[in-house]
Amino acid sequence: MSDYQTIEITREEHLTWLALNRPESLNAMSLQLVDELRDFFARLPEDRETRVVIVRGKGRAFCAGLDLKEDRSGANTAGVVGRLRGQRHIAEIPLLMRRAPQPIIAAVHGAAAGGGFAIALAADVRIAGESARMNAAFIRLGLSACDIGVSYFLPRVVGASVASELLLTGDFIHADRALATGLVSRVVPDTELESAAREMAGRMLRNSPLALRLTKECLEMNVDAGSLAAAIAMEDRNQILASSSSDFREGVAAFLEKREPKFSDR
Repeated sequence: MSDYQTIEITREEHLTWLALNRPESLNAMSLQLVDELRDFFARLPEDRETRVVIVRGKGRAFCAGLDLKEDRSGANTAGVVGRLRGQRHIAEIPLLMRRAPQPIIAAVHGAAAGGGFAIALAADVRIAGESARMNAAFIRLGLSACDIGVSYFLPRVVGASVASELLLTGDFIHADRALATGLVSRVVPDTELESAAREMAGRMLRNSPLALRLTKECLEMNVDAGSLAAAIAMEDRNQILASSSSDFREGVAAFLEKREPKFSDR
């Protein structure tokens, strides 16, 4: 991870910060940035030290989307198969984020456009600075607005009508409306965004690592559960797994003794 050039990784015990680090281009997604994001998120399932991840952008924006200034002339001659391969290369980022067992918080300020919007949507929780504005920029470039998982996540978060408006127009949604529609869970002054994200991560980290992993997994599965019975079956399975852990016994003991639990991830 020390070899990354377009992202910056900082660890604070069990909290890991991922900062998009191309501030001169508003953190636009270059080929190298895509490669490094893929590498980071692909490593998370084996990373037992990281229990929560916060994604943020350096400089004036979260992420302005695809870097349109980068030379991509090779893509124009790659043919259908090569283009599809390139498309899948970036489109797998939200899949890797959702497969990661750790909760991911997106701390969004400034523009989160196109691919940046997709990254924010793939996070488990979004906190916005007052300057935040998000849009599916693809349609403004002559492409479909449905890209990199946006058409999956957005209707599930804000509902079909608002999602259709945003996708068909390509308009920005600003922080206040994002909060009103449930797209973000909090809006804070930009100067408080980092501390608000850290505070939320801290409230997650007070819970056992297994409980965090199973809760994220269950939410992921049950968004599209075929029935209530299927959702409850997943919940039952997770509760039996969690209740068999030493951390559950520690959690009960700490509650009865009126102290903070000391979870060991066992």
